[in-house]
Amino acid sequence: MSCWRSTRLFDSVNSASPLWSILHSPGFVLNTPEHVVFVAYPLIPWIGVTAVGYSLGQVYGWDTDCRRSFLLRLGLVASLAFLVIRGLNTYGDPARWMPQKTAVFTVLSFLNTTKYSPSLLFLLMTLGPAMVFLWSVDRGTPRILRPALVIGKVPLFYYLLHFPLIHLLAIATCYVRYGSAHWMFESPDLANYPFTAPPGWGYSLPVVFLAWAFVVVAMYPLCRWFAALKQRRSDAWLSYL
Repeated sequence: MSCWRSTRLFDSVNSASPLWSILHSPGFVLNTPEHVVFVAYPLIPWIGVTAVGYSLGQVYGWDTDCRRSFLLRLGLVASLAFLVIRGLNTYGDPARWMPQKTAVFTVLSFLNTTKYSPSLLFLLMTLGPAMVFLWSVDRGTPRILRPALVIGKVPLFYYLLHFPLIHLLAIATCYVRYGSAHWMFESPDLANYPFTAPPGWGYSLPVVFLAWAFVVVAMYPLCRWFAALKQRRSDAWLSYL
């Protein structure tokens, strides 16, 4: 995170009211010497994305050719809009991209948009290619991707459970490396949010990807069980998970 971006973030955090932080922009709900309550996931932006997802479900009742055409056009337009707006570098995200020492890092700067709360450019950058992907698999899901359908049937169930699983893995890693895990439960200030990193904490990108793959594979049997439960039962609450 650049100094400019950090300054903008903390300025917005300090100026936001508790209600505004809960609904729209990350910020403090409570900030005292004894306790800090910080909202990292405002409600409105992600509820808006969820609402768009529910609305998109109606498209799958359309004629196949009409649906595929819509998905492709929507995806291409959103992706092109991202390239144009990001290229102008004046609107759509609080973090501006800047030329870097190499072309690769310049591209990474170009793609480094704000996720919390999601900016217009972040949504265009992610949802646009997602629509193109849905178009590409609309006539049949490749065999290698079929396990993803199981998780896709219970998205909120997966989302709610993968956080505690990752936290448990972090606790176990702390115990193995340091013999203690108190760091995982300490967040004395925003600089140490969401935990206080112990000495030497952090791993290479391949190790991070390996941990991510482990979490997905570990969650698969639970998701498969819950998806089967949803098929057997018609309780209203199950439709939300």
